[in-house]
Amino acid sequence: MTREQKFKVFQALHRRPGAFVIPNPWNAGTAKILTALGFEALATTSAGYAFSIGYQDSAPEVTREHILENAREIAEATTLPVSADLQNGFGHSADSCAETIRLAAAIGLVGGSVEDATGDPTNPIYDLQLATERIAAASEAARRHQLLLTARAENFLHGRPDLDDTIRRLQAFADAGADVLYAPGLPTLEAIREVCAAVSKPVNVVMGLKGATFSVEELAAVGVKRISVGGAFARAAFGGFLRAACEVKDHGTFNFATEAVPSAEMANYMAEPKS
Repeated sequence: MTREQKFKVFQALHRRPGAFVIPNPWNAGTAKILTALGFEALATTSAGYAFSIGYQDSAPEVTREHILENAREIAEATTLPVSADLQNGFGHSADSCAETIRLAAAIGLVGGSVEDATGDPTNPIYDLQLATERIAAASEAARRHQLLLTARAENFLHGRPDLDDTIRRLQAFADAGADVLYAPGLPTLEAIREVCAAVSKPVNVVMGLKGATFSVEELAAVGVKRISVGGAFARAAFGGFLRAACEVKDHGTFNFATEAVPSAEMANYMAEPKS
């Protein structure tokens, strides 16, 4: 499937009735497994990738080059459309966001998200005017390069649980040309419903955060179009790794092996065709 075909498939997923799940692999192997399981599209996770190479999420050592190389490996490992977590566009300026979108399209991605978080804990969220200018520039680049842009409002992840401001930002991002809207960390189903009712573009929500246990059916019923898991699958995998390692270290037993995926099954997953 060509990149143009994947882009059209990805667009169609956002236009059909109901909600779909877009899980988040953190490397080529996990992308192949999720493809084999029958998901329809994939999204990268900056957190999952950072943990896998020994860094915290959004650590300065994890550069745009690192993130895009990881995304390229994922895109090449699957026949599915792939969207990337592009953090804050890897620069404060609108031009930086546009350049990141261009680079993302050049490596085969058909979607990408840009957030309004600054990376500065003393001033964690861009002011609305600059945030909107950044999305407008990213949107223009996305249209030019056939890439579906997701605009993220990060208030709830940075100690600013202001739903009215979050909705105001998402509405501004939609007006600036974003294709999908995303406010990670919304605390309740009612808050998610309010966001979906207040905007005209498809809404992504993330599940797998603490306390967020809504089902696909419940989320679809309040208007959600797309459901991701962020770094949750990666953390679940590390949870299994930690339990196994602690069992061996603390008890000297190896019972964890009874729950390990058989080598033959892993071989079958890795044999799945690449894009």
